[in-house]
Amino acid sequence: MNTVFLMCLIVLVIAVLMSMVGKGGGNFYVLAMVLVGITMHEAAPTSQMIMLGTSVASMIIFHRDKKVDWKLALIIDPPTDIMAFVGGYLAGRVEGIALKFVFAILLIAVSVFMYIKVKERPLGRNHKFGYWNRTFGGYKYSVNLWITLPITAIVGLFAGATGVSGGAFKIPLMVMLCGIPMEVAVGTSSAMVAVTALMGLIGHSINGHVNLEFAIPLTIVAIIGGIVGGKFALKSKPKNLKKIFALTNLAAGITMIISIIIKG
Repeated sequence: MNTVFLMCLIVLVIAVLMSMVGKGGGNFYVLAMVLVGITMHEAAPTSQMIMLGTSVASMIIFHRDKKVDWKLALIIDPPTDIMAFVGGYLAGRVEGIALKFVFAILLIAVSVFMYIKVKERPLGRNHKFGYWNRTFGGYKYSVNLWITLPITAIVGLFAGATGVSGGAFKIPLMVMLCGIPMEVAVGTSSAMVAVTALMGLIGHSINGHVNLEFAIPLTIVAIIGGIVGGKFALKSKPKNLKKIFALTNLAAGITMIISIIIKG
């Protein structure tokens, strides 16, 4: 009970902060659970169940403010979801320490990538085959499907296996490679995280790694945090969201590597 209560407090704080940057927060949920003694194989699906609740809650807030590009999500998210199921299923056959290491390296890499200063401006229209010219919320951007779809599939594989949301990788993809405004990328990411988390959770459940008695209370708390964080995000500047996004990923990655060195 003490562990559950402690995790509820931690999850509440994480849910508020992560929903503000369009992430499910899986990196910090997994990290917190591992640090209190939960195995990686149980932490991953628990994180995905929490993210499912959080992302749905924040998605509602973003949708009301018209920050979710649903058509974009329907096009680029399916490869992520399919591979999230595969990753969740295959994770049961991989050593926990290997999952931790991959998890940490990916977070550090994306934090460095996201912190690079890039002007958020729509890219020019491209009418070549494989490019999707999209107009949403007064913005115009061109989505390179040749690059976007393979990357989202790879994202899904690692997200499903390690219990992260996928938002850590999709937001940089949408902002830097597709010219999508940060606030739209954040809102759309919150919608995509829900399905990715669900598919990863199903994959893990096949291996019997889901502890509902532990996960349900954390999910309820996370939903509350997601609602609060979503409201704060609408009042935040995109530039500030990007900085928070990069720094939180870097901190999580470094902490996980330290944990691997100390505890294994």
